[in-house]
Amino acid sequence: MTFLQKLEALRREKRSVLCVGIDPDAEKIPPMLREQDDFIFTFCRDVIEATAPHAIAFKFNFAFFEALGAPGWQILERLRQVVPPGCLTIADAKRGDIGNSARHYARAIFDRLEFEAVTVNPYMGYDASEPFLSYSQKGIFFLCLTSNPGAADVQFYPDPERPLYHRVAELVAGWNRHDNCGLVAGATRPAQLAEIRRLAPRLPLLIPGIGAQGGSVAATLQAVGDANVLISASRSILYASDGADYARAAAGAAAALQREMRQVSIKRMNFRELEKLRRT
Repeated sequence: MTFLQKLEALRREKRSVLCVGIDPDAEKIPPMLREQDDFIFTFCRDVIEATAPHAIAFKFNFAFFEALGAPGWQILERLRQVVPPGCLTIADAKRGDIGNSARHYARAIFDRLEFEAVTVNPYMGYDASEPFLSYSQKGIFFLCLTSNPGAADVQFYPDPERPLYHRVAELVAGWNRHDNCGLVAGATRPAQLAEIRRLAPRLPLLIPGIGAQGGSVAATLQAVGDANVLISASRSILYASDGADYARAAAGAAAALQREMRQVSIKRMNFRELEKLRRT
């Protein structure tokens, strides 16, 4: 089974496209937990276990773990084992370097940590990406159009009619010989999301920017549909409460977001059926 097939099977089984981002900021973790020696692991573990029924993937932002030094790497290894089999694991590491370095990055993420997917920067081209792509059963999400305001500085260059993110989408579509490529595209730009879907219709999209960054579920699903999609939310779920009920609050936020996605998808399906009837 290819990575894309796994993603679609989970979407159909759990009726969800939710990806929960794990970005543990010590200053935002409930104060009552910070008295414990292992509070970052405890917090993340509890959130993963509480939200797993509603999610089909967990995206671990490596920056938050690497900032902790060796203990952060150990926490990451332990948390990878907490994620249940019914959810994909994504290393949000944004790696990108020459081939020899890329091979070691790929080994660390796929062989050592056993993640099922990774985010990669395509800036250095195919030879720097191939070490990741050679893991034919793993997913590689290439940065295409990110959700931050400064994305326009580079990703819209050199021409509004033919911006760089168009080139990235087309290149990655051509690299997809193992059916394991995807694109990272932010929910804060739904019009551009629709363009990316048109340029690379088969590639799965990892879509951050929902929740704290202001992206809209309705606008996102209207632009790209719900097939081959992962919609990622981090802060709005992780920090839904700063009290003792943090895990229950995270589960509630994840469930609410999953329900919203389903409702939007059902409305889109009904609209398409009405359009078919009108044409007959």
